Amino acid sequence: MEFTYNYTFYFINGLVLAWPLLFSMALGIILFGLLVGYRESWGHFDSIYWSFITATTVGYGDIRPLKRLSKTLAIFIALQGMIFTGIMVALAINAAQISFEKLHPEEDLNTIIEEMERPSLKSLE
Repeated sequence: MEFTYNYTFYFINGLVLAWPLLFSMALGIILFGLLVGYRESWGHFDSIYWSFITATTVGYGDIRPLKRLSKTLAIFIALQGMIFTGIMVALAINAAQISFEKLHPEEDLNTIIEEMERPSLKSLE
């Protein structure tokens, strides 16, 4: 439970620190999506929906751009979404690493993993 508390604490702190960057990236995804939606004659909701489906690389295909500029903007939305996701993953990994080091201050993660992979004497019997 202590690990979960520490992880949540450090992850939220990371989000707070990265908030301006994450917010500006999300805003860019929305604005590019609205631009594509305007060019493709989609409604606002469909445009924002499509931009986040594209940014997360889910790509259902229920709505898709047909014009060349819209397709080019879709590439930029997808790239920006991958960077956004990468930042979120990096924050999660950093929070996990700090939480582990707090819980096991003098132990090396590799040593613990090796001990877990090594068969115990009881399993050999």
